[in-house]
Amino acid sequence: MSRIDNCFSQLERSKKKALIVYVTAGDPNLDTTVRIVPELERSGADVVELGIPFSDPLADGTTIQAASTRALKRGTTLKGILSAVEKIRRRSEVPLVLMGYLNPILALGTERFFARAAAAGVDGVIIPDLPAGEMARISQESRRRGIAPIFLVAPNTPKERIRIISRESRGYIYCVSVKGVTGARTKLPRTIGSMVLRVKKFSALPVVVGFGIATPDQARWVCSPSGGKADGVVVGSALVKIIEGNKKGRSLFPSISRFVGSLRKSLS
Repeated sequence: MSRIDNCFSQLERSKKKALIVYVTAGDPNLDTTVRIVPELERSGADVVELGIPFSDPLADGTTIQAASTRALKRGTTLKGILSAVEKIRRRSEVPLVLMGYLNPILALGTERFFARAAAAGVDGVIIPDLPAGEMARISQESRRRGIAPIFLVAPNTPKERIRIISRESRGYIYCVSVKGVTGARTKLPRTIGSMVLRVKKFSALPVVVGFGIATPDQARWVCSPSGGKADGVVVGSALVKIIEGNKKGRSLFPSISRFVGSLRKSLS
């Protein structure tokens, strides 16, 4: 059983929802990323998504765009991120998912990327700009290496595409809460629950919701039976903002711990 599957099985047995957190790899630098991940795990994160910085992140809002720019200026590369994953694996067994755009993967070479990612200890991959025609090929190569291909479902995703995503996905399915980019929001759509149920008609995989979730109350509502009905939440921009604000101070790790701990408590 993979780390992701084992994680969700344990959560189901304990009647808890998944807390998935996102950080941009290399922001403020890769050494800090290596140290941040175990802290996220200790604070209650069930899965950690590591963003691969890219110069044109189409699905990301201003907070993650800025983090990607900072990471690239520090010289962060895909090869460097995979080396960082190897170092993280010496400290943590938390499920790790790489989230990034297709170009850096193609530049490294698809087969080479998945081989190196598997060797480093990556558990899943999300590629937001993956064309529909490439989904089956990428999914097959990913699964061949024991890495879960995780795909996104948006509010306007057609039924037939949800069917294909459900067939090709492993680990979990990622529902995007809004028609737009990442970023913390004060209000979430009331239609999240119906979208989650629509996906669950096609798949038995856990369904998690991301984009816009920034507070414990929002996380609780998204996972509640009367709210979003999700099996977990993904929180990214709000955490990246904390890292941005504390990147040079001693308060970074306590701030991360308090924030992630408050999210975990809301989902217990």
